[in-house]
Amino acid sequence: MSFSISLIVNGSPCDVELDDPRVTLLDLLRERLQLTGTKKGCDRGQCGACTVIVDGRRINSCLALAVSHDGADLLTIEGVATGDRLHPVQAAFITHDGLQCGFCTPGQIMSAIGLIQEGHAADDPERVREGMSGNLCRCGAYAGITEAVLDATAAMALTDRRRSA
Repeated sequence: MSFSISLIVNGSPCDVELDDPRVTLLDLLRERLQLTGTKKGCDRGQCGACTVIVDGRRINSCLALAVSHDGADLLTIEGVATGDRLHPVQAAFITHDGLQCGFCTPGQIMSAIGLIQEGHAADDPERVREGMSGNLCRCGAYAGITEAVLDATAAMALTDRRRSA
């Protein structure tokens, strides 16, 4: 028995036939849609490498069944930049050396974007560290990650103020 689901992935409509209702969102993204920026780390929801934004909320895609997200709007790391222009969070990660080996970076960036969109980043490093605590970095780039999130939060707030003025 197959299941048909419709998604919006990085702004584009996507219809998918699933042969197995147990397919995770992570496996759908990586294996069927070839969006390999979302990483499979622990495959148990403990490392955050698979973080994506679904309907405006950050989730661990390794814990989410694809079939349960029929009709959802998904944003992955591949959909964050606009053409050649990096998202402010991506640019801040580069500026503040918020990455080393890079394996966790897509999940870190997606979590940071979600944290900022949720309004939980503010200008408090402790709040940022707490909000990002579900994303692990084996290389220990946490100081750069925190600075990147704070910088991106301020840059995005400034851009929003300029647009509304």
